[in-house]
Amino acid sequence: MLRRSLVLIALVAVEVPVALLSMLTLIGAFALGLVPCFPPTVMLVRRVTGLTRRMAGIEAPYHPEPPPPVPQPDGWYRHDRTLYKSPRVPRWSNRWKWLFGDPATWRDFVWLLLDPVVKAVLALPLLALPGPAQRVYGRWAALLLAPTAKSRLAGQVRRLAESRTTTVDSQAAEMRRIERDLHDGTQARLVALGMTLGAVEELVRNDPAAAVALLAKAREASAEALAELRRVVRGIHPPVLAERGLGDAVRALALDSPLAVDVQIDLPVRLQTPVETALYFAISELLSNVARHSGAERVTVDISHSGRDVNVLVWDDGRGGADASRGSGLNGIERRLAAFDGVLAVSSPEGGPTTVALSVPLALPEEYGKPKIRMPWWQTSTVVVCWGLAWLPLFPQGLVAGVFKALDLEIKSWFLALYLDESWQWPTIIGMVALGSLMYGLALYLPMCHDRERWMAESTPRRPWRGAW
Repeated sequence: MLRRSLVLIALVAVEVPVALLSMLTLIGAFALGLVPCFPPTVMLVRRVTGLTRRMAGIEAPYHPEPPPPVPQPDGWYRHDRTLYKSPRVPRWSNRWKWLFGDPATWRDFVWLLLDPVVKAVLALPLLALPGPAQRVYGRWAALLLAPTAKSRLAGQVRRLAESRTTTVDSQAAEMRRIERDLHDGTQARLVALGMTLGAVEELVRNDPAAAVALLAKAREASAEALAELRRVVRGIHPPVLAERGLGDAVRALALDSPLAVDVQIDLPVRLQTPVETALYFAISELLSNVARHSGAERVTVDISHSGRDVNVLVWDDGRGGADASRGSGLNGIERRLAAFDGVLAVSSPEGGPTTVALSVPLALPEEYGKPKIRMPWWQTSTVVVCWGLAWLPLFPQGLVAGVFKALDLEIKSWFLALYLDESWQWPTIIGMVALGSLMYGLALYLPMCHDRERWMAESTPRRPWRGAW
């Protein structure tokens, strides 16, 4: 704790010169036209603020760096409405817009100017009470250095756009593969079958023996075409996956594999069809890679869940050396899982073993996200009492008594307010209505505060207390 406080205080020696340099750069860039000095200064400020972010555990809020400019078919580079022979100017302009238009850039500048003052105020507490003082400083750092809700939303939109593009490309590649398989396999066999039947038609009268021989070949060709078509269909969506789910489909893959595959499944319910399909083909690709390249003898496939997340672990005792950066099928698996925010991790040292982990977040229904925690007994008792007795002050002692008072009826019945002095009757009636309304509100508020998501999911207009138990 004390060591971290000393490091934080020592960073002031770096922050003050960088802050002065930043002020001079901003003045020179926007007053004197020294625009080229702005990007290097921003990157320097980001390095300084990055030190504090790493110490405070704050994620970076910056927009992603723009991709390099791509030349047109004629070799020129377009930027806005201008063409350039070299990518240097478009690259610099894109970088300038990236740094200048990012709100986190200006929040870094503000933090850099104010942080030395904050550290001067917190210097003694950081040394005397490092724990509480560091928590206070962490809140201050998060105020300007942490991502805002808007920046997080922009990042999610950006990742969804990238995921959509990846999914579209993956689907287009899948369609091309299916078309190629049909064209080169099934279609060629069906054309050959038609030619064979045409020859049989010519020979059936003149040479029946030859016609019978060709019919036998036609029957074999039709069986091969049917088998080819079934392989294509299984490559699109296996029937066992549609009928029996991911677990049985993976067990069928294990039976077809030439290796000894141990399958362990721990899923409480079936997944959605797109997620099942993506995981099935990912596991199928991994088993194929193991059989072709690893030299393994045993493979273990473990499918489990952690809350709502689904995790897949594929382990083999092969020679190792798998690397997704070398353009193997692992890249295709990553692209397939990216549509569901899934991730892939590979551990494959030379000599083995190889472990591939897949994770798809929020793949299970919401009820598996967290256990249902019952309300404390005193809250449950309060809800029961409020629902059971709130009608009494609200209706007979409040609203009905108010109607009798407004109509000036002589019947007092058992309305408490009507037996009081004239000056206290209306205040009592209003107080009864307020008390009944408060009790009903408390009966709704306690379950909602206990578990808002569960209350929203389970409560109904007829049973608004659902979610409390």
